[in-house]
Amino acid sequence: MIDIDEKAPEFKAKAYKPDKGKIEELSLKELKGQWVIITFHPGDFTFVCATDLAEFADRYEDFKEENAEILAVSTDTVFSHKMWHETSERVGKVDYPMVEDIDKDISTSYGFLDESGMAKRGIAIIDPEGVVKYISKFESRLGKDVDHIYDAFKGLKHLYNNPGNDTDFDIVPACWSAGDETMHINVPDDVGRL
Repeated sequence: MIDIDEKAPEFKAKAYKPDKGKIEELSLKELKGQWVIITFHPGDFTFVCATDLAEFADRYEDFKEENAEILAVSTDTVFSHKMWHETSERVGKVDYPMVEDIDKDISTSYGFLDESGMAKRGIAIIDPEGVVKYISKFESRLGKDVDHIYDAFKGLKHLYNNPGNDTDFDIVPACWSAGDETMHINVPDDVGRL
């Protein structure tokens, strides 16, 4: 199972790309240089999963404007993804790739495969260099808070763009939202002061 600050496992898989209306091969390698938000869901044609995908669809342009791609991954086939997109009002809003993981390699390598053979509900955020910066797993009946995920992504992007050094660096405080000020730390001046 992967952890944060580790290289994201590479993969190549079929994806239904609703914006093109096509099924195409997609690899993580071709997205290098972009942020990648992988949203894992247990299964197509399920209730909470449809709400997750629809919420990401509503924020997709916000992510794209920040050089991020969203990939929806489950252990369903790419044909199931396509049919779900064509028949669900919520999922029909999706324009980002819906990735097949029928062989369960992606869910396994990212640590999201459950004992029943389905993907656990969760998120992985990968930076432009292919390093995992965020992992979160959810109870299967708990939908994702896409606003929080967007804020976490924006916070990570700020830290990526402002790496600092061992004594002078930025932090993203608790309950931070995109657009808020981050905090600048200078050690040892700020130790015990904040």
